[in-house]
Amino acid sequence: MPDKESPKNLILSPPDANVLVRFVGELNGNIKFIEKSFKVKVFQNGNKLKITGHDEDVKLASDAFKKLYEAAGKGVEITKETLHLCIQEVKEDSSSQDYEDIIIKTPKKTIKPRSINQSKYIQSIKHNEINFGIGPAGTGKTFLAMALAIEFLLDKKVEKIVLIRPAVEAGEKLGFLPGDLSQKVDPYLRPLYDAMYQMIGYEKSERLMNREIIEIAPLAYMRGRTLNNSFIIMDESQNTTTEQMKMFLTRMGFGSYAVINGDLTQIDLPKNIYSGLKDAVDLLDGTDGIGFTRFNSKDVVRHPLVKKIVDAYDKRLEEN
Repeated sequence: MPDKESPKNLILSPPDANVLVRFVGELNGNIKFIEKSFKVKVFQNGNKLKITGHDEDVKLASDAFKKLYEAAGKGVEITKETLHLCIQEVKEDSSSQDYEDIIIKTPKKTIKPRSINQSKYIQSIKHNEINFGIGPAGTGKTFLAMALAIEFLLDKKVEKIVLIRPAVEAGEKLGFLPGDLSQKVDPYLRPLYDAMYQMIGYEKSERLMNREIIEIAPLAYMRGRTLNNSFIIMDESQNTTTEQMKMFLTRMGFGSYAVINGDLTQIDLPKNIYSGLKDAVDLLDGTDGIGFTRFNSKDVVRHPLVKKIVDAYDKRLEEN
């Protein structure tokens, strides 16, 4: 039986014209964003909102509006990122799903999500062909993507795994690193290797790489290729340019899955170059078939101090 549809009248208080301007956004953009996110209709008259839709959607939208109005009242600029985080928090608060029931099976480890966002990330990868995981280090993006890649390979959902990472790290370029192609790229993919060894062991990993069932390649070598029936992981994608990101996303062929992970607070590109990850978020968020999961300090599964460090840096970034 479908949810009932009942209107809800919400009065935002205290009434303040300046707060309302920040709250509604340019051309009522913030209200329209909430409408689309929760599939409700909103009629606004000053600080009074009438929200219509399914009861559960109306409740979530109402909670989101209260949070946004509170933030606007504190002088917070309501950006697209603010909206996304607000919606994510509201959904987390209302979620009754036991995410402990979600598991990923690999030969050496059974992996369970440790937060609601990790659970959503896993589900998003299983239901969308392209997925973006955005957030700080230590939130499990790389580890979970690798676990799903292994699971998909063993279940014969894909025929190969392709690991990619842009080789831009504090100004370093491939040409300045010693060794052949594999040796040049290896240091940048260490987090993916570590995860892979934990899940299938060193010997099996080496066998699969020797047979090119697991392939390691620098981003620059993707040009001109089409990757069919593959699980493709690009790590540290904040260090791609817009041209590189477009090139990467258009390499995907039939039967493939792509996971693009990155941290927008850790961009190593020169100041005058716009991050391809930022550009993709701006351009593609809301596109059917493309999933976005945003992680925050609550999802950090490393030492407790890491969470405090992430929060401190995020706070300074917001102040600047």
